[in-house]
Amino acid sequence: MKKLGLDLGNRTLGIAVSDELGFLSRGLETLRFEDSKFEVPLNYTNDLIKKYNIDVVVLGHPKNMDGSTGEQAKVSEVFKANLEKQSNIKVVLWDERLTSKMATSMMVAQNLKKKNRKKDIDKMAATIILQGYLDSL
Repeated sequence: MKKLGLDLGNRTLGIAVSDELGFLSRGLETLRFEDSKFEVPLNYTNDLIKKYNIDVVVLGHPKNMDGSTGEQAKVSEVFKANLEKQSNIKVVLWDERLTSKMATSMMVAQNLKKKNRKKDIDKMAATIILQGYLDSL
């Protein structure tokens, strides 16, 4: 079964999916939604779970550099609880510190234009989050 990786922001949801064997993560898309209207990404994620036959969702958990959690981490925790309640799928919170910086560095190394980097940063961050989880298994 496949795994789904998510990078949740206040207006975007970066999405990645694994291969069937759970070795590789690939970016799917970035969903854009109105500020803090989390029911949109919640419903969209439920649709993806069914479409891709997902057994685990890996959700980025934004922590501060000292390991503490802030407001955005609480948003991810609420999203996790709601997703588990609606889908009956295991949702794993994954430390996402520095994933956006890593994603930016990777895209700069690929010579992507700044406009394209901005458009795809959340999708790339979701890919890094999911790959980190897959590598840990």
